[in-house]
Amino acid sequence: MKVQIDRDDCISCGACWMACSEVFEESPADGFSEVVEVYRTADDPGSGEVPVDLGDCVHLAADGCPMEIIHVD
Repeated sequence: MKVQIDRDDCISCGACWMACSEVFEESPADGFSEVVEVYRTADDPGSGEVPVDLGDCVHLAADGCPMEIIHVD
């Protein structure tokens, strides 16, 4: 499952990493949401490949994002 975060529009509310800390975390560099390193693709903190078994968690985080910047395919 592919996950994409539009990090430029992130407001650092923490909703995604509170809902799904297995996949999302707060970046220590800028405070914005990012995909945890183990699932990151192309060394891009806003892009990742996540196992299907984390689908419920990822969708919960995406649905809870007030900015609607998390996209799941």
